[in-house]
Amino acid sequence: MSAGSRAPSSGPLAELGANPDALGDFRSDSAGSSPTASGAAGGAPLAVGRRRSESGRLRRDLRALLIGNRLNLVGLLIVVLFFALALAGGWVVPHDPYGQDITDRKLLAPSATHWFGTDDVGRDLFSRVVVGSRTSLQVAAVVLLFAVVVGTAVGAVAGFRGGLVDEAMMRLTDLFLAFPAFVLAVAIAATLGPSLTNTMVALSTVFWPWYARLVRAQVLTVKERDFVTAARSLGVSPTRLLLRHVLPNALSVVIIQVTLDVGYAVLATSSLSFIGLGAQPPTAEWGTMLADSRNYFRDAWWYTTFPGIALTLVVFAFNVLGDGLQEALDPRAARR
Repeated sequence: MSAGSRAPSSGPLAELGANPDALGDFRSDSAGSSPTASGAAGGAPLAVGRRRSESGRLRRDLRALLIGNRLNLVGLLIVVLFFALALAGGWVVPHDPYGQDITDRKLLAPSATHWFGTDDVGRDLFSRVVVGSRTSLQVAAVVLLFAVVVGTAVGAVAGFRGGLVDEAMMRLTDLFLAFPAFVLAVAIAATLGPSLTNTMVALSTVFWPWYARLVRAQVLTVKERDFVTAARSLGVSPTRLLLRHVLPNALSVVIIQVTLDVGYAVLATSSLSFIGLGAQPPTAEWGTMLADSRNYFRDAWWYTTFPGIALTLVVFAFNVLGDGLQEALDPRAARR
């Protein structure tokens, strides 16, 4: 998505005459609204061929992502595994993740009965780690959904409108970016009170400004391209221009960033729970389990190890998958 830097010498229509391929990109959207679009019939086959070529390149890149790079494939398999556990965890766990038995099952080592051992009140750790995957991924999904929707809306409007609208929205965004993200999340969670819901509110507040900045930068680049200038000259409304031409060409970086941020959201959720501001006992959440296991680190190594491994695997897998998607979806990364 490189920005067009050449200014039209005699207006947008003259530039279209020198570059008929550009008109083919938006002919299907503009043919019914302007008689000028009838002149694009010669550019339509070229546009269709170009779309097919780009679609074929994307399929080849995605195939190379999964088959050509084993590390990306490992990351994808781990992500699929944890999503499957999150969806079906409640039906596949061998024990009640909240069932306690201090007398007979306290701090039992891993065995055939309890694969990951038990905790300080006799709960099965494997069951709690599996159920904890649902908690962590649910929080990440809610946080990133809010961040993407709000951040994309703010960034798209600011970048497309420019002027005072852009200044006002970006200064508001800068207010949130002026503080370290995790410090601001801790402050918000501490103010609202310790709970998983307040953790989602705190993390959503610190995640959306990054998406606003990211989308704004992409929109500023895309809206200067020749096909956008040509569509504007044919009378395409600003709303349609933004939603049908500008945003679709700016969303690939958002997809990449979301994949990377899932791991960060899970890690931030566990961090807030670890310091007592996130999920509260007896909720099965990895950060809470790590906090509870601190006093038993020497005597019960499994208590800390298995929740930590689960957290590490999720963060690792989403980071690897995000890097692979960047290579597949971002042509500039492929050229580098």
